[in-house]
Amino acid sequence: MMSEIDPAQTTRAYAYEMWMKAPMPMVTLIKSLDVTNLKHISRKSGLKFNMLMCWCIGKAASQVKEFYMLPVGNKLVRYDDIAVNTIVANSRGEVSSCDIPFTDELSGFNEDYLRLTRAVAETCVNHDITDRMVIGTSALTRCDLDGAIGMYSGIFNNPFMIWGRYRHRWFKTYLTVSFQFHHTQMDGAHAANFLEILQHEIKSCDNIWFII
Repeated sequence: MMSEIDPAQTTRAYAYEMWMKAPMPMVTLIKSLDVTNLKHISRKSGLKFNMLMCWCIGKAASQVKEFYMLPVGNKLVRYDDIAVNTIVANSRGEVSSCDIPFTDELSGFNEDYLRLTRAVAETCVNHDITDRMVIGTSALTRCDLDGAIGMYSGIFNNPFMIWGRYRHRWFKTYLTVSFQFHHTQMDGAHAANFLEILQHEIKSCDNIWFII
């Protein structure tokens, strides 16, 4: 569910006044994450690394209240739930967009991820969820990236994450992620906190694959 809210009655009142009409209201943070656990879990369980990343992103975002508010047009909207978007290579050799509803239960999220991405890949029809706050992601796994800055369309204000190929350093695996967000939705401190929670979620799911 989603509903319009009065910005003056929220913690984002000042940010709404300051940034809603800014020509470039997006901010980007870049961080290297230790994804050794996710790589290990993926190889041991057969779960897709990208699915695990999307689930951890949703799990971390669900703990930050600012993710549940989003500027839509000239309004501030509050959502009850979150979804995570992924870009899918489709049967025409192009890409399509797929929104996956976030659930705290990994097995359920994995089932939705596989079912929805398969359908999008086969039909080449985007799967959009309009009643959840959607976090966009793009995994450019063929590229070795140091960072990326997302495009601001002026239409979609959703937070967005980009990453490339992960890197090996000694016995660890690292992934550089770019996180872009609208300044009305959150401040830099909120975004940095989200990235810290994301790192914690990645490191704390050592044995999560045993429940699948």
